[in-house]
Amino acid sequence: MAEELRIIALGGYGEVGKNLTVVEYGEDLLVIDVGVAFPNVDMLGVELLLPDFAYLRENAARVRGIILTHGHEDHIGGVPFLLREVRIPVYGTRLTLGLLRGKMEELTSAPLPPLHEVAPGDRLSLGPFTVDLIRVNHSIPDGVALGVHTPAGLIVHSGDFKFDYTPIDGQLTDFAQFAHLGQEGVLALIADTTNVGRTGFTPSERMVGETFAHLFPQAPRRIIVALFASHLHRIQQVCEVAARQGRKVVPIGRSMERCVRIALELGYLRVEPDILVPQEALARYRDEDLVLLTTGGQGEPLSALVRMARGEHRQLEIHEGDTVIISATPIPGNETMVWRTINDLFRRGAEVIYYPHAQVHVSGHASREEIKLLFNLLRPQYTVPFHGEYRHLVAYADLAEEMGLPRDNVFLLENGDVLTLSATKAAVTERVSADTFTVEGTKVQRIVPAVLRERQELAESGVVLVAVTVDSRMGTLVAGPEITARGWLGEEAELGELLAAARLRVKQALARFSPRELQDPTLIANRLRNVLTRYFHRHTHFHPLVVPLTLETERQL
Repeated sequence: MAEELRIIALGGYGEVGKNLTVVEYGEDLLVIDVGVAFPNVDMLGVELLLPDFAYLRENAARVRGIILTHGHEDHIGGVPFLLREVRIPVYGTRLTLGLLRGKMEELTSAPLPPLHEVAPGDRLSLGPFTVDLIRVNHSIPDGVALGVHTPAGLIVHSGDFKFDYTPIDGQLTDFAQFAHLGQEGVLALIADTTNVGRTGFTPSERMVGETFAHLFPQAPRRIIVALFASHLHRIQQVCEVAARQGRKVVPIGRSMERCVRIALELGYLRVEPDILVPQEALARYRDEDLVLLTTGGQGEPLSALVRMARGEHRQLEIHEGDTVIISATPIPGNETMVWRTINDLFRRGAEVIYYPHAQVHVSGHASREEIKLLFNLLRPQYTVPFHGEYRHLVAYADLAEEMGLPRDNVFLLENGDVLTLSATKAAVTERVSADTFTVEGTKVQRIVPAVLRERQELAESGVVLVAVTVDSRMGTLVAGPEITARGWLGEEAELGELLAAARLRVKQALARFSPRELQDPTLIANRLRNVLTRYFHRHTHFHPLVVPLTLETERQL
């Protein structure tokens, strides 16, 4: 009797980022991708978001391996954090592992665990799983989809994909292998849904190179191109067009420098030696001879582009007449930060070119007709959409139904859902832990909404501190209240009047305390917080974070 086959959704289901899928057969587990997500603008102080590793920690001895589909952060960024806790073999293509090694060397000084290089077209045997690696196009080289053969049936995981018929590196999607798997019979397809709402086909990456060839000669001074550091096909095109224009290309920022270095070492960037120059050499060239490569197309607060736009970069500033090309489209949730950056660049005198006003970006994800083509090649019995917000999952379900698959055979999983499959039935049978964890510096912890709300309150309305000193033995007020405020946007004189009136209000509240109540620091703190919160809201319509400090002393007789 065949063991149960299960798909466990731990990240990337109903969201963009934190991709983590587990395929489980009997006592064996196979992990597909371990990614991160980037925080929303209101997650102050948070650097990264991680999926929940609890299920993998609890079952580490059963995991046969981690297979990575490609080298983007939302698919490999969580691997170093997981490997701190468990030791699991990792498999990936050459570039994917090169980028992963670079990340791990930055994050830890410990010896790197074994990383096993594989190539598109390879077949792996991991316990009961036989895995075909199928070449697909994406916005980074060496991307693969996976055909996971199990005794209970075949699972195909699309990875992130598009069908580019004129790819920059000449490496076409392996349509023949998809067709072969379709003929074999696919039990379930786990499909990328990012662009399911876009009609037609996603344009070829070559279109961006054609746009660069048109824009670069028109730029009177420096050209600054903002893009993901791992978008090596686009970096290749920037270098080629710059070389034709007699310009030097300068990678700016640690992540960009790292990705370019790794890609050169591994042969994924083919650039004449004198085209790329380091940032330290900038002063030797005229503005009109330079192209700067930088991150920041998503408005990331710490990126080089955003710091230049704000005038906060220590070495670089925007020059009047610079041409800035935002070669990206905002990830959902980043729109406000991106528009703020574009406005700041315009204020500093730059000419900013961004999509859709020019074809400076094309997606790395399949549009509706490509998703249909993959579906027709595979003809799965069941399908599971991933890599999209919930609205994308619903749109994919509509498409699958349009393609003839019964609605009951489409499973809109959310993180934590466990889908149990067989040739005759499929159902979500349970849930496992799938919380979100935050990375702040070296600290990883479960996300705490109350803390994020407090940070947001501090950012929006500031903080008020009130201090009183009481004699804890006698139950009398010794000193205070002293009230200070930080983050006030009004005039100093107005603030002084507010604080004087607030101090009077606190004194009146303290006068109503009995000696017994003045011996209870918690009660004092709660009442002072309530009094000042109501007072400031009534008089300013703001909700500052009120922090009471109750100091205790005992008078000497």
